[in-house]
Amino acid sequence: MADQSLAVAAFLGVLEGLTEFIPVSSTGHILLAGHFLGFHSTGKAFEVLIQLGAILAILSVYAARLLELVRALPSDARSRHFVWAVLIAFLPAVAVGVLAHDLIKTVLFETPILIAVMLILGGFVLLWVDRRPERPKYRDVMDFPLAMTLKIGLFQCLALAPGVSRSGATIVGALLLGADKRSAAEFSFFLSMPTMAGAFAYDLFKNRDVLSMNDATVIAVGFVCAFVAAVLVVRSLLGFVSRRGYALFGWWRIVVGTAALVALLAGL
Repeated sequence: MADQSLAVAAFLGVLEGLTEFIPVSSTGHILLAGHFLGFHSTGKAFEVLIQLGAILAILSVYAARLLELVRALPSDARSRHFVWAVLIAFLPAVAVGVLAHDLIKTVLFETPILIAVMLILGGFVLLWVDRRPERPKYRDVMDFPLAMTLKIGLFQCLALAPGVSRSGATIVGALLLGADKRSAAEFSFFLSMPTMAGAFAYDLFKNRDVLSMNDATVIAVGFVCAFVAAVLVVRSLLGFVSRRGYALFGWWRIVVGTAALVALLAGL
């Protein structure tokens, strides 16, 4: 049984890494896969804590740029503006996430039909946004106005419902507010760093008294697999969306959500 749990944890970790930074809802995929595989984690902590692998993946890919940004802060107003933009976009999710944490973990995470429906609806939203005529005002994340990033942060709050997708909500928000496809995805990358780190730290704190050594082992396996898979996605995603847009991800959401919904309604 332990080996089976580790195998499932590895599979879910790979799924997390592959889906975290594309607009398909990694949490929704993991929760649905866990439901059908009979995987249960203590306090639903596994599904949040393995995001550390994805956090480290994006930090490793963007390490040089982040270091350059830090070095430029004392002398470069544009760099300071960008840091403020990310922090401002991060704040709404902090407030709503803390206030609604128990509702999210005990109700929304435990409602697979809701997750499937959100996947489908989000897929149609992505298809609609992707087909809109593109007249971007902003092509560089460093130029996003602070008011715009606050609105992107409000869009991110929608993703507290599993199945919506954090990256999907922020990308759609940025596109609707005037970003081009590449800069929308890139800002979502940068915003993911404080958002996911904050979610990891808060969930670990909330579950500190109930997690066991066995839980830690399962989470560690999921974390490592998520890291490896996420590195591959982050390195290739910006180029892909610049060329192909987001339609593929919209169709993927609709297919996965529909299949899950049919299975759930069939009693599986």
